[in-house]
Amino acid sequence: MKRKNTQISRQALCAGEALIDLVSDEHGKLTPCLGGAVYNLARALALQGVGTGYLNPLSRDLYGTQLRAGLEAAGVAVFEASPVLESTSLAVVNLDADGKAIYAFYREGVADRKTSSDQLNHLSRHADVQIACTGCLALSPDDAKSYLPWLTEQKRLGRTICIDVNVRAAVMKDDAAYKENIMAACALADIIKASDDDLAYLDISAEAMLTQSSAKIFLLTLGSQGAQLLTHQGLRLTAPAPQGLQLVDTVGAGDCFFAGFLAHWLNDTSDLQAALDHAVSSASINCTRLGCQPPTWDEALALSKPV
Repeated sequence: MKRKNTQISRQALCAGEALIDLVSDEHGKLTPCLGGAVYNLARALALQGVGTGYLNPLSRDLYGTQLRAGLEAAGVAVFEASPVLESTSLAVVNLDADGKAIYAFYREGVADRKTSSDQLNHLSRHADVQIACTGCLALSPDDAKSYLPWLTEQKRLGRTICIDVNVRAAVMKDDAAYKENIMAACALADIIKASDDDLAYLDISAEAMLTQSSAKIFLLTLGSQGAQLLTHQGLRLTAPAPQGLQLVDTVGAGDCFFAGFLAHWLNDTSDLQAALDHAVSSASINCTRLGCQPPTWDEALALSKPV
């Protein structure tokens, strides 16, 4: 199946963090990589042919300039045209023995948080928008006043709300408030993506989380075991991870997974199994690259449907 050419439109809006991942190797050397879950999602969507707009401000510093260039190179429209004085967010990323990323964040007084619900809604006034996406650090209770009203307005406009839970408990001040805010955002969602680790932190099952939200689709990532898809109608689909690929790291894997699913789903909402397979392929390709380097539509399709 060929991806429809949708870059001239803005099908997807992404609101949330943009930062630099300082990825540590086994010797402690830090390599800066463009990152942030929502930033990664925006780039990954655009690279898979989805017309995408990014809503948060970016810094005028060197890293902010690089983040902007990365979005534009992928085909993402940066809706906040003017750079801001605040510095770019940083994340130090250490990898465990399995290549799994462990994060420490530096997020006070940073550029991507210099926004508001009014500004996000103002920038979201595009008639052709189909999905509104957020998650991860944007689910901090400290930022609820920016994102929850934006999500509420996007839902009122009839847009599909897509939430990536992507827990970052280490950076949150209050676990109870954080969990409450995650559930408040998910209550507005139409499509939720979470990992098995996310559900363990929230102490909830995928079925219960689906029931407690307005979501029609729940995506559950299981690391090297692949992923599952659940619907409110009781459908459960599975997709194994491809074998034989060389793991480099898992940075951005979940973001590429979500982008792969949404890109395929926007192209064909009826074939959920194909969309899930495409999502797993998208994540798997990214895991063969340092940091988050999302695949194109054709790359992911070639892995999910080999000739």
